[in-house]
Amino acid sequence: MKIDILALDGVFDTGLAALMDTLSTANELAQAHTPDGRVFDVRLIGVRKRVRTAQGFTATVEAPEPGRTPDWVVVPAVNAKPPERLVQALGRRDVRDARERLRNWHESGVGIAAACLGTFILAEAGLLDGREATTTWSMAPLFRQWYPRVRLDDSRMVVASRGIVTAGAAMGHLDLALWLVRQASPELASQVARFLLIDTRSSQAQYIIPDHLAHSDPLIERFERWARTHLAAGFSLQGAAEALHVHPRTLQRRTEAILGKSPLAFFQDLRVEQAKHLVATGHDLEVIAEKVGYSDAATLRNLLRRKLGRGVRELRSELG
Repeated sequence: MKIDILALDGVFDTGLAALMDTLSTANELAQAHTPDGRVFDVRLIGVRKRVRTAQGFTATVEAPEPGRTPDWVVVPAVNAKPPERLVQALGRRDVRDARERLRNWHESGVGIAAACLGTFILAEAGLLDGREATTTWSMAPLFRQWYPRVRLDDSRMVVASRGIVTAGAAMGHLDLALWLVRQASPELASQVARFLLIDTRSSQAQYIIPDHLAHSDPLIERFERWARTHLAAGFSLQGAAEALHVHPRTLQRRTEAILGKSPLAFFQDLRVEQAKHLVATGHDLEVIAEKVGYSDAATLRNLLRRKLGRGVRELRSELG
């Protein structure tokens, strides 16, 4: 499988290394069983002769070869997390050139993949319009505002949609690399994960910090503050809207536009976050259920397992 990793100035060092090291390990493990069993032909390419990483290292990159048609082109993240820096990065000439090349590759049938903020480059190129995609959860509100035509689900770690694959935050580069290995050999992907101690994750949901997302919009921030003081009570959209002096439809539309979920779903996320904290501090489950507005411990137990993928006993062991 031919994989070209398209690196741009300011590339996230860990993301680039995670991609290259995972694919390199896959080749080493494959060759350990079969001397000529190299699975991946990996090249580091760019639209310039050299790139400077976010940590200041210089990497020499190859120009895309006219006669080479890769199976996949992968775009690691650029390290430009503040929105104003991301705007500057997306407007750079090398990024504009990369977008044009990505469109050409896609039109010729090459698979395109990106992780974390690399997904913004795909969205800028128009490659994600009308598709399901994911991105780094911390920038999801901004992504939704900039690219409303993308069907974003930031709870997922990896999303494949008709020849384009996107992955979530920062270490999602590992998940993306394993996804690529899995396309060649599920058994090899399992071996790589074991050798590199990679825990596969299907969801980003357990890592999302609702408070961080709320600060992306003044109304959502006010709603979050109100919600935290009403966790023990039953949720009422009308009551929340009246307290915030807005129409219920305004609150509904705003939370869906910014957070990609309803006010009730966000309210439940806050309940889960608080319950998780109380579990970690050793509170009895019946007491926790009462504090976060559930009538019995069984309902809360099922909710935690559904949302976090782990039971109460596992949470206590993990967080204690």
